[in-house]
Amino acid sequence: DVVGEILELPVWGGKLILLMLAVGFPLALIFAWAFEMTPEGLKREKDVDRTQSIAPQTGKKLDRAIIAILAIAVVYLLVDKLVLQDNVKSGSGTFSVATENVPDPTSLPAEEGPSVAVLPFVNLSSDPEQEYFSDGLTETLLHLLAQLPELRVAARTSSFAFKGQNRSIAEIASALGVAHVLEGSVQKAGDRVRVTAQLIRAGDGFHVWSQNYTRPLEDIFAIQDEIAEDVANALDASLLGGTAKPMHAVETANLTAYDLYLKAMEQQAIFSYSSLEVAETFFKQALAADPDFIDAKLGLARNYILMQDTGLMTWEAARDAAKPLLQQIGAAQPENREAYAFGLVMQIWEPGFMLDPERREQVYTNIRNLLPLMPTETYFRIVVANFLANFHERYDEALQVVEAGLMVDPLSPVLHSLKGR
Repeated sequence: DVVGEILELPVWGGKLILLMLAVGFPLALIFAWAFEMTPEGLKREKDVDRTQSIAPQTGKKLDRAIIAILAIAVVYLLVDKLVLQDNVKSGSGTFSVATENVPDPTSLPAEEGPSVAVLPFVNLSSDPEQEYFSDGLTETLLHLLAQLPELRVAARTSSFAFKGQNRSIAEIASALGVAHVLEGSVQKAGDRVRVTAQLIRAGDGFHVWSQNYTRPLEDIFAIQDEIAEDVANALDASLLGGTAKPMHAVETANLTAYDLYLKAMEQQAIFSYSSLEVAETFFKQALAADPDFIDAKLGLARNYILMQDTGLMTWEAARDAAKPLLQQIGAAQPENREAYAFGLVMQIWEPGFMLDPERREQVYTNIRNLLPLMPTETYFRIVVANFLANFHERYDEALQVVEAGLMVDPLSPVLHSLKGR
């Protein structure tokens, strides 16, 4: 595990070593039981006089060697923990939606440091209609990893652009500007699910981490959390920030609600007139199954806003439908960034908003300051860029906001169109 990367061993090298150990272990036991090393050489146990045996002395030497090795290992671990990783940040454990003292939202994300793209997991289920399930798992993992402040994650639009394409990892990573790629597969059969995930370093194709999760379907929530934490640890243990607060994929334990939620997200991502209406139905059914499902409430509120953007709803109807959902989320999760940002966006629709310069500037400033905290949420970046360009003619700032978005979502057609405008 330590020298494999240095020697550039292929993936099957570890399997071969494991096979050799499995074959050699029983042989080693047999030889150790039947033979003994003496000053005169190797002899059968039955030919050695017990009073002349040097096995006790050898055992003591071995004990001392093991103690010395363990002591060195403990010292190394302490040095690594206390000295080498002294820059590990401790997490706050809580988050309030404040827009002060945040990074500059127009600055470009640093290209150095850990970065990853989550490619659409392949559906290996016998039913091709289960595609929504594997896509939903992918999107959930992407959202989880995007919450890690030191990890740059490619946005959904760009990652899903490679769905079904036979492109090399190096080519995909180059197009998305990331150093690592997470890919995998999902196989759902009855009440069992098997998820395979592997993290690949794009530079040399080395498998940094891989794992199989075969569990009852009801464990899908725990599987998603585990994959996200395993990937974060594989990239850099300090990414978790030392926080004791675990990452959670979705705020429900109801499988029926979760399944309906994934179907709704699939239709919302299609983003057509008919699909948004289908998504609305699925979101409502998910909330009927679990009325406290925060993610479904947020998804439904977003759906109403998208329906207003496309002309399917008037802004008054969308406001009346989305506002109660956002208020419920705010009461249950005051730290929810997306809900807060959508609430700010809804204020823009209100009559007289554009005639109140002070209020207008405050709302847009709050949205703008949230951008670094939600790097994969391209929608809000578009709102801010349009505001800077259309109402203030601050084109340089607008371009900076768009360019920062393209670092995370390089294949977004909307961002490229906005940049061209």
